[in-house]
Amino acid sequence: MKRINQMEPWVGEEEKRELIACIDSGWITEAERTYKFEKMVADFVGSRYGLAANNGTVSLTIALMALGIGRDDEVIIPDMTMVATPNAVLLAGATPILVDIKRDNLCLDLEEVMKKISKKTKAIMPVAMNARPPDMDGIERISREYNLFIVEDSAQALGSYYKGKHLGTFGEIGSFSFSTPKIITTGQGGVVVTDSKRLRDKMYRIKDFGRIDRKTQKHDTIGWNFKFSDIQAAVGIAQMKKLEKRIKWKRKMYRIYQEELRDVEEIKMLPTDLTQTTPWFVDIFVDNPKMLKEYLNSKQIGTREFYPAIHSLKPYRGRGGFPVSTWASKHGLWLPSSLFLTKRDIKRVCKEIKNFFKKKK
Repeated sequence: MKRINQMEPWVGEEEKRELIACIDSGWITEAERTYKFEKMVADFVGSRYGLAANNGTVSLTIALMALGIGRDDEVIIPDMTMVATPNAVLLAGATPILVDIKRDNLCLDLEEVMKKISKKTKAIMPVAMNARPPDMDGIERISREYNLFIVEDSAQALGSYYKGKHLGTFGEIGSFSFSTPKIITTGQGGVVVTDSKRLRDKMYRIKDFGRIDRKTQKHDTIGWNFKFSDIQAAVGIAQMKKLEKRIKWKRKMYRIYQEELRDVEEIKMLPTDLTQTTPWFVDIFVDNPKMLKEYLNSKQIGTREFYPAIHSLKPYRGRGGFPVSTWASKHGLWLPSSLFLTKRDIKRVCKEIKNFFKKKK
């Protein structure tokens, strides 16, 4: 029986051709292909500037650094996210302040945000969890009222929108990830987007040793080597050309799952506007995800349990109660979400899920 994996990267002949051309050019470090990839991402989301870094954690970090956020500053983040989010805040020298989430979209609960704002708060970092949009209108209101920066962690949200505007473009800076499981991948990598040339230039210096520009060895600030490479960009260029088709199939996949699992009373799926949202993974909530995971694995079907709530992790323990993120981490399961899936594969997954719950009755 063919195994259905939870996720697989899709890299094909187009990527091979771009890579060969890159190698044949004799230039594989960050250069023209990187600039082309940055522009493709920025153009797609509707930003003036894009800047590539070596991974998504670093792209968030340089965004915070460019805004002057560091020691003695606080950044509000959701308690339900990948650990890279708080880690990026720490890497910038600031303190992540965890806030619980809304049950209907797994994004920041703005009533809870208001309780956590202090004199040290400098930014809000909303996360589009599984590409569902946070309440960006509310976040913008809070930002204006308290003079806070917005740095969007849109790692999972390429191809997703809030009221017709692409996620990642609401605040000063947005960040996207291109790690292996994402809708398009460069293996590792992140891109920050902004409409500010000043911020774009500051981020460039931070990621390139602090030098004035790539043509000199003059450095007027401290910087690091957080650069991308044209090898990664070659893959990214080919992947970007496939993005529109992948968005359509991701949304259709989710819709098929919705239809197939609609009558399974033991499963909860969150409301998802598929005209605006391109889910990264297909997520469900059940009483015991571990048991379902083990059963599906025995049927050659891969799944993945949700992230643990950040406050439950050893480095962040002891930071207060978070009932909704705790619920999500205990009950969430990501179903097969690979772009290689066929409709027949999805029906097989759903059939086995139904069989699991029938056997439990």
